[in-house]
Amino acid sequence: MSDDSEPEVAIESDARVGVSHSDDSEPPILGDGSIVRSGTIIYDDVVAGESLVTGHHALIRENTTLGDDVLVGTQVVIDGDTVVGSNVSMQTGVYVPLNTEIGDSVFLGPNATLLNDPYPVRTDAELVGPTLEDGVSIGANATIQPGVTVGKGSFVGSGAVVTEDVPPETLAVGVPARHRPLSEELEGPNKL
Repeated sequence: MSDDSEPEVAIESDARVGVSHSDDSEPPILGDGSIVRSGTIIYDDVVAGESLVTGHHALIRENTTLGDDVLVGTQVVIDGDTVVGSNVSMQTGVYVPLNTEIGDSVFLGPNATLLNDPYPVRTDAELVGPTLEDGVSIGANATIQPGVTVGKGSFVGSGAVVTEDVPPETLAVGVPARHRPLSEELEGPNKL
């Protein structure tokens, strides 16, 4: 590709890229090799690196930054004001709230739910989403509570409810999640 050509981005006809949220919002920036599938909505003030791929009916709200090689699967919702690293895979139905940080090489299984409101509709509270450090794996249907940090290389089992910080290189399982050493088969980097 020459320097003066337009970026190569594939946007299916019924996707919406560039939904305004304010009078001074800026169109989203999608890196080369990105694919936006049908039903997806991407708001203004989104910046994505190379090779963003969405599933069908994904939603990416304003002030979200995504690194390179990010999969935002079918019916994933990223509610904005969020930073997502590179080489991240969000499977079907993942929910990412405002004010969340996701590192590099992170995997979120189907219907994993991250939360940012400690007292929904009962009292005003600062909305702080979780922090998922580099190399974290989150199993299907797991829930990560507001403000929780899941440490580098940790593994959260399917269906776990994580209510407190998870140290690096730790397995978190159960309701509420309890910490255990990683088994040998769970050690090492994610293979995304």
